[in-house]
Amino acid sequence: MGGHSHWAGIKHKKALVDAKKGKVFTKILREVTIAAKMSGGNPDQNPRLRKAMDDARAANMPIDNVKRAIMKGTGQLPGVSYEEITYEGYGPGSVAVIVECTTDNKNRTFSEIRKIFTSHGGSIGTAGCVSYMFKSKGLIVVKTEDISEDELMDLALEAGAEDVRTAGDVYEVITAPEMAALDAVKKAIEAKGITPESADLSMIPDTDVAVTDEHTAETLMKMLDALDDHDDTKNVYDNSSIDEAVAAKLNA
Repeated sequence: MGGHSHWAGIKHKKALVDAKKGKVFTKILREVTIAAKMSGGNPDQNPRLRKAMDDARAANMPIDNVKRAIMKGTGQLPGVSYEEITYEGYGPGSVAVIVECTTDNKNRTFSEIRKIFTSHGGSIGTAGCVSYMFKSKGLIVVKTEDISEDELMDLALEAGAEDVRTAGDVYEVITAPEMAALDAVKKAIEAKGITPESADLSMIPDTDVAVTDEHTAETLMKMLDALDDHDDTKNVYDNSSIDEAVAAKLNA
């Protein structure tokens, strides 16, 4: 999942949510509503809302659904009140896990997320128990075939990026952990005619935990899948680095 290439985890998650379009719509609409509630319904003045609307377009969501979600967020239409909450804990192999959720019932969500941890041999902890192992950053992923590393480095750093690194067949562009900073670098990349594979705020681990045992890796992946599949889950982050040979067996 996480490991030296954070894109590996993103690809894994993207494959999961793409197979569950109804849940994708639900999660995007929640994000639209919360973004509008926090900073208003004008995407030109609200980078978080603009990002959520971009996600809605990418998912081919009807524009009327998005408009209603915005109006619920701004209070122009009645709607469920959502709040954001983060859970932290450990999975198999002592892998640190962070789960960001959006919920209208914290007690229910906590109970269900805790059950996913414990049923896979993990444990949910208190706030801050693993988050100190991660740094909040913006993460933009660009295919190496789309641009040279030097050109991307110059372009991204000039737009305010903090770092650019190669991870297999993609580049990872790291920005400050604000949507406005991420958005500025993303726009500069798109101005060159390049469409990033992914662009979002992320939690990047300082160090990785090697997972070399096949059973542990399989159980961990099942737990991360279950967490990601939960209706209230927005993002799941972990600091595992699964051995390539083990990963190949599991994916066979």
